[in-house]
Amino acid sequence: MLLTLSPKALSFSSFTLHKSQNPRRKSPNPGQFQSFRWRCSPIFVKSEVQIERDIEFETGETFFRHESARGRDLAVLSASLYKRSNGSLRVLDAMCGCGIRSLRYLVEADADFVMANDANDDNRGVITGNLSRVERGTGEERRWVVTHMLANKAMIERYMVADFFDLIDIDSFGSESAFLRDAFNALKLGGLLYLTSTDGYSSGGHRPYNSLAAYGAFIRPMPFGNEIGLRMLIGGAVREAALLGYHVTPLFSYYSYHGPVFRVLLRVHRGKLHEDRNYGFVTFCHLCGHSRTVRWDELGLMGCPCSDTKASSSLVVSGPMWLGPLHDAPYVTEMLELAKEWGWVSEGSGLDLEKLLSIMIEESDPRLPPGYTIMDQMASRAKINSPSLKKMTSALVKEGYAVSRSHIISNALKTNCPMSNFIRIAKNEMQS
Repeated sequence: MLLTLSPKALSFSSFTLHKSQNPRRKSPNPGQFQSFRWRCSPIFVKSEVQIERDIEFETGETFFRHESARGRDLAVLSASLYKRSNGSLRVLDAMCGCGIRSLRYLVEADADFVMANDANDDNRGVITGNLSRVERGTGEERRWVVTHMLANKAMIERYMVADFFDLIDIDSFGSESAFLRDAFNALKLGGLLYLTSTDGYSSGGHRPYNSLAAYGAFIRPMPFGNEIGLRMLIGGAVREAALLGYHVTPLFSYYSYHGPVFRVLLRVHRGKLHEDRNYGFVTFCHLCGHSRTVRWDELGLMGCPCSDTKASSSLVVSGPMWLGPLHDAPYVTEMLELAKEWGWVSEGSGLDLEKLLSIMIEESDPRLPPGYTIMDQMASRAKINSPSLKKMTSALVKEGYAVSRSHIISNALKTNCPMSNFIRIAKNEMQS
């Protein structure tokens, strides 16, 4: 097979496409979607009416989780910010399920066009029924279309006709990373890619060869495995983007315990970074609890302060993965301001959203290394009672360390303080 590589080409394709991207390209001509027209046979769907952010929809027999609403909130806020700054928004919801994400992109983010794709054509009735709450439109004013293809095929077909998207949302299962290359090719430069992983076993270090195959990262067990899952996912995207001549910037990263679910929003830029210090390895010592980052040129120099030798059986290494900030602070601040503008930050669940975004802003401090310290584990290691997060945060800041809460686990702190000093400060706080 002839391999053709270009700044916007599929590496395994047998075609070369020379059409340029148009950031203000209107919705495609309906004739392009003729193969996806309604079937004549009726489709019967068991329906149950749901409400999310005052939007009514039905789930039918599709897979749906109320717990994922927070991830949808974050997606809609980001999509709306993109529309405001760029003037237009075209979305591909590659695995749309019942279509609630697509519907919210249309209603709340005011998307100009949404392609709602789901491989299971049995879901067509419930998807079209939900999207029908928004007038479909015709011709170049068409607002939405429903297709039924494998996600990769949907992205490849749009790429082949130079029909690029501003935002591609891939809500996949497991550690499937085969979507990355096709997603990059179907996305406009400067566009947003919203990725998913639900593989908690790999992020926890229990399937290192699976994570190696999926994301190119050999993951070992570490106490902050859920953050490793986010960094593993971003790292896989960094690697794939570099192969195509791009680089990516994480705008936010979100972990949710149900599933578990790891979601990251990336902005894609042209140009490969020649040296990326944010892509490397993380070490953790099971003996003393110390962790640190390791660059590629330091791989032969790894060690732990608690060991006199470089080789230590208590030291484990994971990577390569993303080492930089999980979020972009100015961007998440804009998301928080928009949430306030929409009245999403108030009592009840609104307070949860405000707290989440506020912690993400804290976590964006570039001085903070990967990982977090779980207070109960630290107290057990130091054989003391655990001081309060507030007292410990104040003490760490007083000694000049960077510190923040973690959105992943409530009883933990992110800090650049070494574990030995962390324990010393904690003991002093308990004695004072």
